Amino acid sequence: MKGLRCILLTLVAVQHTLSLKLLINRRIFYGSVASAATAIWSGKKAANAAPSPSPLTFTTSSSGLQWADAKIGNGPEPKQGLAVTVDYVLSTTGARYGTKIYSTADKGAPYRWKLGDGSTISGLEDAIVGMSDIPPMRPGGIRRVVIPSKLAYAELGKSNSCNGKAGPIPPVPEAFEEFQRFKNIYCNPERQYQPDVVMDIKLYGKRTLD
Repeated sequence: MKGLRCILLTLVAVQHTLSLKLLINRRIFYGSVASAATAIWSGKKAANAAPSPSPLTFTTSSSGLQWADAKIGNGPEPKQGLAVTVDYVLSTTGARYGTKIYSTADKGAPYRWKLGDGSTISGLEDAIVGMSDIPPMRPGGIRRVVIPSKLAYAELGKSNSCNGKAGPIPPVPEAFEEFQRFKNIYCNPERQYQPDVVMDIKLYGKRTLD
């Protein structure tokens, strides 16, 4: 009996340790993503970015989207039907080897689309246009969002193809390696679940679509 009790106590201790590690890793993740956001507003590449000067405080909306503003912009609010341009860093909470997937700033290729045209995941549009419990972004603003699967790439997880689906998706051939990493995580029907998407977004003022 004493031996069994010792085993049970050991298992409880191991479980507590694992739970603590998961909590610490999650905190470390959100702290590490800060460098990606810094990369956008400093104009530096994410790989060379300095840590964020202060932690961000997230608010969770009724849809499950989490958001925090690193910088408040100014100017007119974006509206449905208007073209917008952003730089973003796309990361994931579920990558085994690091978190960052793709950065438009690294490639010098901002992401452009018309709000409401169906080409972009709803989580990104909600982060920019706003909702009843999310204020809209303004030009020059920088916002970090944690987007649940249902507002991101849930549809991609049903097939092995990323073609013809709502973006943003790392472009090929310009970002082939980044695309392959994205595909393995979000266009993979063999995954039992889809991890949250983390995006650091910088909204620009009025720009024309090429």
